[in-house]
Amino acid sequence: VDEAHERSLNIDFILGILKKLIHSRRDLKVIITSATIDTEKFSRAFDDAPIIEVSGRMYPVEIRYRPLDPEEEEKGDFTYVDAAVRTVDDLKKERKRGDILIFMPTEQDIRETCDLLEGRHYRDCAILPMFARLSWSEQRRVFQPMTTQKIVVATNVAETSITIPGIRYVIDTGMARISRYSPRSRTTSLPIRSISRSSADQRKGRCGRVQHGICIRLYAEENFENRPLFTPPEILRANLAEVILRMLSLNLGDIETFPFIDPPGPRAVRDGLDLLQELGAVEKGGRTQEGSTESFRLTQSGRRMARLPIDPRISRMILEAQKEGCVEEVLVIASAMTVQDPRERPLEQAQRADQVHAAFRDPTSDFMTLLRIWNHYYGQRDSIKTQNSMRKFCREHFLSYRRMREWRDVHDQIRMILNEQEENTKPVRETISDAQKLTDDIHKSILSGYLSNIAVKQAKNIYTATKGRQLMIFPGSSLFNKGGNWIVAAEIVETSRLFARTVANIDPGWLEAVGGDLCRYTYAAPHWEKNRGEVVASEQVSLFGLVIVAGRPVSYGRIDPETSARIFVRSALVEGEVKQNLPFLEHNRKLMASVAEMEDKIRRHDLMADEEQIARFYEERLPGIYDVRTLQKLIRDRGVDGFLRMKEADILKSLPDERALALYPDECASGKLRFRFSYRFNPGHPEDGVTMRIPVHLLSRAPAEAADRSVPGLYREKINALLRVLPKEYRKKLQPLAETADIIQIEMPSGEGSLPSLLGKFIHQRFGVDIPASAWPLDKLPDHLKIRFSVVDAQGREVAAGRDLSQFRTEMLSAEESAVFARARKVWGKTGLTKWDFGDLPEEIPLESRGTLQGFAYPALQAVEGSVNIRLFQTRAEADAAHAKGITALYGLHFQQELKYLKKSLVLSGDMKVWAAAFGGHKILENRLYEKILRDLFCVPVRTAATFHQQAEATAPRILPRGQDVLREIKPFVQAYHETVATLRTFESSHRFNEPAKQFLKSVREDLDRLVPPDFLMQYDTERRGHIVRYLKALLIRAERGLLHLEKAHAKASEIKPFDEFLQETLKHLTPGSSVEKRQALDAFRWMIEEFKVSLFAQELKTPYPISRKRLEEKKHEIERMA
Repeated sequence: VDEAHERSLNIDFILGILKKLIHSRRDLKVIITSATIDTEKFSRAFDDAPIIEVSGRMYPVEIRYRPLDPEEEEKGDFTYVDAAVRTVDDLKKERKRGDILIFMPTEQDIRETCDLLEGRHYRDCAILPMFARLSWSEQRRVFQPMTTQKIVVATNVAETSITIPGIRYVIDTGMARISRYSPRSRTTSLPIRSISRSSADQRKGRCGRVQHGICIRLYAEENFENRPLFTPPEILRANLAEVILRMLSLNLGDIETFPFIDPPGPRAVRDGLDLLQELGAVEKGGRTQEGSTESFRLTQSGRRMARLPIDPRISRMILEAQKEGCVEEVLVIASAMTVQDPRERPLEQAQRADQVHAAFRDPTSDFMTLLRIWNHYYGQRDSIKTQNSMRKFCREHFLSYRRMREWRDVHDQIRMILNEQEENTKPVRETISDAQKLTDDIHKSILSGYLSNIAVKQAKNIYTATKGRQLMIFPGSSLFNKGGNWIVAAEIVETSRLFARTVANIDPGWLEAVGGDLCRYTYAAPHWEKNRGEVVASEQVSLFGLVIVAGRPVSYGRIDPETSARIFVRSALVEGEVKQNLPFLEHNRKLMASVAEMEDKIRRHDLMADEEQIARFYEERLPGIYDVRTLQKLIRDRGVDGFLRMKEADILKSLPDERALALYPDECASGKLRFRFSYRFNPGHPEDGVTMRIPVHLLSRAPAEAADRSVPGLYREKINALLRVLPKEYRKKLQPLAETADIIQIEMPSGEGSLPSLLGKFIHQRFGVDIPASAWPLDKLPDHLKIRFSVVDAQGREVAAGRDLSQFRTEMLSAEESAVFARARKVWGKTGLTKWDFGDLPEEIPLESRGTLQGFAYPALQAVEGSVNIRLFQTRAEADAAHAKGITALYGLHFQQELKYLKKSLVLSGDMKVWAAAFGGHKILENRLYEKILRDLFCVPVRTAATFHQQAEATAPRILPRGQDVLREIKPFVQAYHETVATLRTFESSHRFNEPAKQFLKSVREDLDRLVPPDFLMQYDTERRGHIVRYLKALLIRAERGLLHLEKAHAKASEIKPFDEFLQETLKHLTPGSSVEKRQALDAFRWMIEEFKVSLFAQELKTPYPISRKRLEEKKHEIERMA
């Protein structure tokens, strides 16, 4: 065994086999030779074998040490490259003859050194690089004789692998890339490390073969002495998978007991076995006899892989290719991966080489690039017969002819082995027309061998690989800066950083099928899936720590039946989340809904059994059932589902009081309409309490106040709550509040009006306590005591909701009308009418949709310029107001001639014309008189053609007389108003420079304007106008006397002011929801104030009824009690 010092895997493996063999073959002699061997270690390994030392035929070699300055080297100011070049400079100055060999650790260092040396322009000197990837033609130059001096810059390939003739000088940097495999990270690194002393001696020996030599070491002698004697053997720094596979195949026993010179560590052995398990080559085979470690045996695939003398990863690829039907293609790629890259890139033609090689590149896969090179090469080989032509072809395409032949030889050898073993190497595909399918199959086969070399993209060219490693695609790859989201690499090598070499994009969808038992499955968030009718979990699949499938929904029943059954019962049966029709569940739902409704009504949550009790009901009857399918099968097998139907006893913890339930009705009646109530007991929720459902088209008819009284069950609680939040001044007069609430609940009669009005009136009568309606803080009531109104559209969708119906009623009524109302409006609407020829007009019409009453609309005549229209209104009030004007307008069209005469008869003259000036002129007053007469004559509730014509016939003779009657009736009023205005003007003129008098007269003028507004004729009837004549006289007396005694006038005015302010403020805050009772009371209060003014300022005019400050106070309190 020669060159044993190299300690390659093969050498150590062979030595181990020989050691075992010599014990059974005594006639076998083993000779181990090397120039720099660790003789003592080898001798001990072979039972203290004898050591024979043979002196070599070497010339003396002088060793010179020229260490670098550590600080300069650390900064990068002066590196070993600079030191080597300076050393050459020195040798050239000494005019030393002989060739120079410089050892550099990397190709980059060689190129940099060569560039610097070329820049020196030495005479008669050839500078030659030497490294393994160099093209054969460039390597050959190193060995050719030259008349000039050769300076060879080489890696450690020149230590032992080759002998370069004529070397006299060696410049040794003492560094080299030394391959090292890390079992922990499964990474092969190529760090630059200091070489061993034996390697340094090997380099020294390169220069003493032809003459006296000089070895210049660019490091200190002390550094040399401190280095290890030998380089660690490859078996201590390599992946042991192939060694273990061979040993198992050859029955050489356990690797841990095999007689290696340097046995590998347990971690390295474990990693090799793990890789073989990953590849499916070995399986656990029980315990060894000692019972210390597990033993392994080859699988069927492992035996087939062991027959191929290649890396187990590559042999696994070939086996997978047989299943995928792409053996031919994978054989080409596999054989390429066992030899050196055939592409050449000469330094002086690097750009041209890149251009030519670009034709071979596959942008998605370096493996397919190799296949393209092969196909291109052998496509030409069939047409080019001679070797010289093939060599020329290789040169033109920057391919190494020697490596191409080596590639073919390896390919043929693997094919031959497969054929001998009768393995299928033919494609099983019927056709290869589907190129993408073929490409996918090839990469699936590659994945089977390099599954632990997958990586997922994190940034542009940065990937996370297995075991948490961060790597980059190697710059020489076709995928550099263009890689997909997932890649697989043939090599993961660490140099300046961790690189993935020979890379391809992959579909992550392949990984689970290829990974098989290596995939790890975890499940999260098991939940019920209604549409699938089963419990589903989110499945995550990971491979060597990388997530390859995330969030995939899978059936969870078979994975965890117990948990699935629990979820199924609670989600599907208790919560009712099932899509399928299950009659027993519908029965149970209705039963629970009725109980839940009872609870919501009486606001208790202690009637129905809790979810756990209901779940137990099902669990006791459905053991092991975790989906709808198995449930339905069980029911079919039993024939009935009665065993799953609940009874009240199964879900009721206590029975409710029937009388209490009766206090919570299901609907609110308003005439012919019914508004449904729903109940919810959920404090804090927007729907807590009672909700009245109002179709949007019935919003105007929703009885807000009646709704409040329609739920007696809330009344007592509401009364109690209102009493508790009353201001203290009222609350203390009603103590004890609980007793007061009982009395109100029992004795207060029901009636029209709001609850505050009814309460105020009853408490005033029963307890003598005067409480204004505004003192009842309805806003402080808990929400569940205030009816919630829900407005819904035709489809039943809620469009508005709130506790205060008046807030959104106005907005909703002015919003777009419902479809039913819009259709009815189109049917009933008519325009351009000038006579009653359209039939009868009902007061209301029902709105129906699909046979269901949706509400009512109100037809009316609407006055427009020159005609009238028929139009539908949503509220009766709107319709009545429009109809009154419409009827008047239609009669106006009917009596056009008669009304012309009426207008002429209303022309004012004499005193009336003069008095009319106070109203803005006689024309204005004439027009107002005309409008007044039309309303008096024609504003009647006419709805039929017959009534219209009867009324017309009866009214015709009254038109002109009515005009004269109105003139007579208003004459005293017009005269009184004229005199009042004229007198005030006189007073204002004579006191124009008296500021206090001016202010007093201004207040009198304001009272006059309020008393006689522009539409006084429409506002006041004959009786009220008679009273106003008296008020006008009192106003003049007030003005006349007030100017004489301003202080007295102001004092009397101050008595009126609080009542006047109360009236104006209350009128200002009236809302559409304010009661009719309150509006009427305010109107009466206004005239009481006027009578009080008469009693204060003009007692001689008398009042029609007794009036005083006290009476006004009482009326004020009465109004305050109203809502």
